[in-house]
Amino acid sequence: MTVMIHHEDFDPWDALRAAEQGIPVEARGAASVFVGRMRDFNEDDTVTGLFLEHYPGMTEQELERIVEAAQQRWPLLGVHVAHRVGEVRPGDALVLVATWSAHRAAARDACSDILERLKHEAPFWKRERLADGSSRWVERNTPG
Repeated sequence: MTVMIHHEDFDPWDALRAAEQGIPVEARGAASVFVGRMRDFNEDDTVTGLFLEHYPGMTEQELERIVEAAQQRWPLLGVHVAHRVGEVRPGDALVLVATWSAHRAAARDACSDILERLKHEAPFWKRERLADGSSRWVERNTPG
């Protein structure tokens, strides 16, 4: 299991390749990957940037708890979670969730569960910068 917080833009595909190295290729029956990027719109407004705040230490601990719960529920060979904090621009990677298992259902279901729990339980706060120069706190996540 790997949980990472990035303060700069990151390449999710490089992170995925690196994380996969620790899993024997002959055991990897399935991988499920979700990459989330920042959109340039939300709630019918143009968004020019986003500032993601987190509680260092607590955020990583909560992400690890979410991953450990998934590992208890599904037979996973590996999990990698990466999340961005700080100043984010449209198109930047925000989140990567990757799971590996011998079987597709376990990899797929665990990846989805980790992502949904991360979006609703992990301590992240988002402030959007809008095209008109104003900013606002994001009060809720978009539905899964």
